[in-house]
Amino acid sequence: MKILITGGSGFIGSAVVRHLIENTTADVMNIDKLTYAGNQESLASICRSPRYHFDRVDICDRVSLDRVFSEFQPTHVMHLAAESHVDRSIDKPDAFIETNIFGTYSLLEATRHYWCTLNETKRVAFRFHHISTDEVYGDLEGMDTLFTETTSYAPSSPYSASKASSDHLVRAWQRTYGLPTLLTNCSNNYGPYHFPEKLIPHIILNALAGKSLPVYGDGHQIRDWLYVEDHARALVKVVTEGSVGETYNIGGHNEKKNIEVVFTLCSLLEEFAADVKPAGIAKYEDLIAFVKDRPGHDVRYAIDASKIERELGWKPEETFESGLRKTVEWYLNNREWWQRVLNGEYKLSRLGEKA
Repeated sequence: MKILITGGSGFIGSAVVRHLIENTTADVMNIDKLTYAGNQESLASICRSPRYHFDRVDICDRVSLDRVFSEFQPTHVMHLAAESHVDRSIDKPDAFIETNIFGTYSLLEATRHYWCTLNETKRVAFRFHHISTDEVYGDLEGMDTLFTETTSYAPSSPYSASKASSDHLVRAWQRTYGLPTLLTNCSNNYGPYHFPEKLIPHIILNALAGKSLPVYGDGHQIRDWLYVEDHARALVKVVTEGSVGETYNIGGHNEKKNIEVVFTLCSLLEEFAADVKPAGIAKYEDLIAFVKDRPGHDVRYAIDASKIERELGWKPEETFESGLRKTVEWYLNNREWWQRVLNGEYKLSRLGEKA
């Protein structure tokens, strides 16, 4: 296999790259624009592998995409490059429209052009896997329903609307042009190498610094949490074994209120980091501060992942409790990584880039 991954220096993308290099024999080409969320240091453990390749490419740049396809000759494409932070999409939606919609269109066209040049055997074996989010489905009503692969789309934010648009483009290219695509929608990811703007790392790092722990509204928004390494395994399972034209929902079977997540993190920090607690703080949970809710905030997401378990034999290995313990321990043991993110030094890293 020769797998082209877009956004392979991001949180989920880097987990997929590490999994492929460490657990398969595939050659991997990572193309990434290296926006603020792309971090080459997340790939330090595998960047010297002869099977790993990197090219700094914007997926909106069709000329560069055509060059990469021609030179690398992929057998599979895994499309993870995206703007993904809801708050940022509310403040500046234009980047989300550009990357998530136009960028996906550009990538689909570059892929289609390349795919059409392949011989029949290679065309049949080729796969384009688009990685999306459960946020395209919008809100769930009540506590008994789950998102399935046939749930109607009802995006609430500029981010989720842009991802919904990209999902529709992928399905249209499969229906109209016959491009062999697969699509996955996942629940909230967490784990090592998560950019600090997201809830779990933000709470951990603020607590260690003695800063307030902001919780939107009353904190009763419910999310289904998926450990990122479980997600990486699922994505590779889909791209190698999934059926063309199918959608697979990937979830962790871990519904938690945001406030529950914050209290659990505080409890774990009391267990693992009591000796480094900032001066004047009796308990980490004393730092919790409720703030004004974000506009259009969805109340509950929850994934029905029975299809991928039934058809492909995947299910998460980590419970929320085991995954969160691993996550807290990782941040405590990898201070240099996140300190370089906070001070901006990670942007200067050239790990994996050609000399």
